[in-house]
Amino acid sequence: MAKVILTPKKVPELMLEAPCITTDAFAKKTPAQIADLEVREGKIPFKLGEYFEIVGNPGESAAETEIEIAGDCSRVKYIGTKMTAGLITVKGNADMYTGGWMKGGKIHIVGDVHSFCGIAMEGGDILVDGNAQNHVGCAYRGDWRGMRGGTIRIRGSAGNDIGTFMLGGTIIIEKEVFIHVSTHAEGGTVIIKGNVTGRVGGQMVKGDIYVLGKIQHILPGFTKVDQVRKEVDGQTFTLDHYIGDLGERHPKSKGKEIFANLYVRAAA
Repeated sequence: MAKVILTPKKVPELMLEAPCITTDAFAKKTPAQIADLEVREGKIPFKLGEYFEIVGNPGESAAETEIEIAGDCSRVKYIGTKMTAGLITVKGNADMYTGGWMKGGKIHIVGDVHSFCGIAMEGGDILVDGNAQNHVGCAYRGDWRGMRGGTIRIRGSAGNDIGTFMLGGTIIIEKEVFIHVSTHAEGGTVIIKGNVTGRVGGQMVKGDIYVLGKIQHILPGFTKVDQVRKEVDGQTFTLDHYIGDLGERHPKSKGKEIFANLYVRAAA
């Protein structure tokens, strides 16, 4: 896989919008052409090369291209937006909308990621070694189409509004989550290995949530139906099985209502 290395050389005064940092946009270009791609600081257009040193050459396609950002991108938005293939590695933090509307490939954030990671994602994989803020895998504000495919794994904790309007795909949070998980969801799977404060599955119609820690407050729209043994991310657990949100209208299959599933690790 051909590799392009971006090294930050200038910290933007405002947040830098850089949706051009994708394998699709880099493929087939020379370093000079990549440096000439447009970014925006506030409303003002600049060139990517004004903010990053660029070395190496991309492949002939997105699938043959790897991008490594050798430094912190805490003030760089839209990394990996709409990418379809290839690999992006950020050796530091990343700002909002990382992997937004992503269709394929892999993004690896070695540090933390800001809000809206994987927004409206359709495919591919996002791995964050640190923490995520809010709205992981959610819908764009005012839209009802959240994450539809792919996998997002956060090895740390996450904030609120995880998987809002989720339709498919998988979100794995390996530590704690605050509130609002899979609100309005109509599909997909969310796995939380730590504790959750509450508001899990509110107005959820379909899909699965697994909480391997504790939920401080389970919503009254979920009722326990049984206890099951299931494999979750490679390990098997005994789980209390709830269905809901009972306050919502649910689709039917062969005359039987379909509910969302909430699985919570059973007390020892």
